[in-house]
Amino acid sequence: MSDRVALVTGGASGIGRAAAVAFAADGADVVIADVDVGGGEKTAELVAGHGREALVVNTDVADSASVEAAVAQTLERFGRLDSAANAAGIQGVFNDIDAYPEDVYAKLVAVNMTGVWLSMKYEARGMLETGGGAIVNVASNFGLVGGPGHSAYAASKHGVVGMTKSVALEYAQRGIRVNAICPGGTVTPMFDKAAAIDPEGTAKMSESVLADHPMGRWAQPEEMGAAIVWMCSDGASYLSGAIVPVDGGFVAH
Repeated sequence: MSDRVALVTGGASGIGRAAAVAFAADGADVVIADVDVGGGEKTAELVAGHGREALVVNTDVADSASVEAAVAQTLERFGRLDSAANAAGIQGVFNDIDAYPEDVYAKLVAVNMTGVWLSMKYEARGMLETGGGAIVNVASNFGLVGGPGHSAYAASKHGVVGMTKSVALEYAQRGIRVNAICPGGTVTPMFDKAAAIDPEGTAKMSESVLADHPMGRWAQPEEMGAAIVWMCSDGASYLSGAIVPVDGGFVAH
C-alpha cells in the first residue's frame, strides 16, 4: 500500500476505523468518509500515528451528492484513488417481520445497500480516472444465510453480495477488482447501539453468535481490517468477485 490512497466509508468507528488504520500501517494515505466527523477525526489521529496523511469528509452514503463529493475531494487532495473499503452500515432492530418497523427497514436498505451501490458508482469513476484499483465491500455472514429477526438486515447484506459480484464482472477487464468480506460477530459500536435500542433481542443474538461460531468467540475489528487491506493489495491481484466469510467458521457450521 506504500504511497497509495484509500477511501473508507464508515471510517469513524468499528470495522471502518480498523480498516483505515490498517491501510495507514501498510503505507497508504486515507480518506475517512462518515457522518460522524468527530469519530472520523479520532481515526485520523490514529492514521497520523502511522506517519500517513488523513482527510475526514462528512459523508452520508445514502445521499448521492454526498458520496460524489467525497470522491471528488479525495481526487482533489491526493490526485488518485487506489483502494476503497465500504464499511458504512447500521444494524437496525431484531424483530419478526410482522412486527418490523417499516421506517427502520427503509433506513437499513438506504444505508447498507444503496449506500454501497452509490459508493461503488463514484469510486469506480474515480479509479478509472487514475488507473484502476480495488474495492472491498463489507457485507455480513447474514449476506450468505438468514436468521430470525434479521429479515431487513439480511436483505440489505444479501444485496451487497449480489452487487459485488455484478460490479466485479463489469470492471474485470478495466483494472478494478471488487470483492466483499462477510464478517461474523464482531465487537463494534454498532453492536452497542443495537443493544441500547433492543437489549433483549441483542442479548439473544449475542448468545446465538457464541453458539454458532465454531471458534467460540467474537471477532475484533482489526481482524476485518487486515482482511480488507490484503484484498486491496497486490497479493490479491487475481481475486475479484469473491465473497469471503471472515466469521470464525459460522457459514461452514
